[in-house]
Amino acid sequence: MYIRRVPGPVSVTLPDGTRMTRADLPAPDTHRWVASRKAAVVRSVECGLLTAAEAQAIYGLSEEELDGWCRAVARHGEAALKATALQRFRD
Repeated sequence: MYIRRVPGPVSVTLPDGTRMTRADLPAPDTHRWVASRKAAVVRSVECGLLTAAEAQAIYGLSEEELDGWCRAVARHGEAALKATALQRFRD
């Protein structure tokens, strides 16, 4: 059995004390972006599990889209990533 090595850390500890691994991330072919999946990608970038460039390449995101998610979480929390709450949290 071969283990594929990936650059960067295999797991990180989040601010709330839980551990996040690459297995906790959404699948690379994700098309339906619900708030929990967006939040997982944002958490992985903020904690250093993925770089922003890696997240953009893996998930096919634009730089503006990922930055928008990160800004929304920083300003209003993960609830701002919900599509139904988008109007409420817009600048």
